[in-house]
Amino acid sequence: MAAIETQGLSKHYGRRAIPRLAGRREGTIRALQDLDIDVREGEIFGFLGPNGAGKSTTIRLLLGYLHATAGTARVLGLDVARDGLEIRRRVGYLPGGIALYDTLTGEELLDHLGALYGRRPVRRPALLDRLELSAATLRRPVRDYSRGMRQKLGIIQALQHDPELAILDEPSEGLDPLMQRAFYEILDDLRRDGRTVFFSSHVLSEVERVCDRLAIVRHGRLVALQEIGALLAHRRRHVEMRLDGAVPVLEGVPGVSAVSHRDGLLTCQLEGDVGPFLRAIATAAVSDLTIEPAHLEEAFLEFYEDEETPETVRLRTPVSV
Repeated sequence: MAAIETQGLSKHYGRRAIPRLAGRREGTIRALQDLDIDVREGEIFGFLGPNGAGKSTTIRLLLGYLHATAGTARVLGLDVARDGLEIRRRVGYLPGGIALYDTLTGEELLDHLGALYGRRPVRRPALLDRLELSAATLRRPVRDYSRGMRQKLGIIQALQHDPELAILDEPSEGLDPLMQRAFYEILDDLRRDGRTVFFSSHVLSEVERVCDRLAIVRHGRLVALQEIGALLAHRRRHVEMRLDGAVPVLEGVPGVSAVSHRDGLLTCQLEGDVGPFLRAIATAAVSDLTIEPAHLEEAFLEFYEDEETPETVRLRTPVSV
C-alpha cells in the first residue's frame, strides 16, 4: 500500500471563491491540475516547485483542509474526502511559516499540540536532545524564542508522536548549519524505522541529500517524477583538466561536448558514462583533473529555464520511473 496516492487530483478556484477576482474575465484559477503521484511507504519523497506551483494546495488537499475539484487522493489508505480527521491524527504536519501560541511555554505548547493527536509523545526526549532544546528553554514563553527555536518546536510537534507519515513544509527554514545537520540525522532515523516523509523544500541541496525520489510541479502540473539518482545520472558535469603536454583528442568522444583549451587548461562538458572520456585521456599528461558531480539544481532548472505557459507545460509528458 502506498503511503500517499493521488489520481487526477485537481483544485480550481473560481471568481466567487476569490473576491479580488470578481469582475475579471479570467474566471477559474487552476491551482492544481491532474496530479498523479505515489509515495511509497518508508521513503523520503521530495516535492519541489517555485512559489505558486501548487505545493501548498497539494498538502492541504492531502490533509483534508481543502476539498478537491476533481480526482482522488488516499493517505495511509484513507480517503481524504471522507477521512480527513483520522488522517490528521495519524500524520505529523509541519506547515511552512508555522505560527505558534506565543503566550504558552515551549513545554505547554508541545503538550497541547501532542494532545490533539491523542498519542503519546514517545519521540520527544530524543528530538529535544538532537535539536538542543533544554528543560530551561522549554519553561520560557514562546514569544521569547528566536526564529530557529520556533522552527525546532515545529519539527518536534510534528514528529513527537512517532507518526506513520510526516508531511514537512520547508522544515529546515531558520535552522543554523549545525541544527540542519541534526535534522538530517533525524530524517535518517525515521527512514531506518520505516517511517514515510513527504518533504517540501526550496533548498535543492538538502532535497538531493535526504530524498529517495522527488516530484517537480510547475503551474499546478506534474513535470517530473523520478528517483534522485536516475534524475542526476544523465545531467551534464563540468570538467577542468590541467595538462603538462599534448592536448588529447576529445572531439567525437561519446558524452563530451563544449571542449575548450587555453594556456594548458582544458574544459568540457561531460554527460552520461565517464568511461569513454577516461579512455580518451588515459595517455595524456594530466597534472590536475576535476569532474564536478551532477547536482539537482541543474536538473531542476531545466524545467524552469524557459517562459512556457501553463498550457504548454500540460503537453510535456512527466519524466517518471
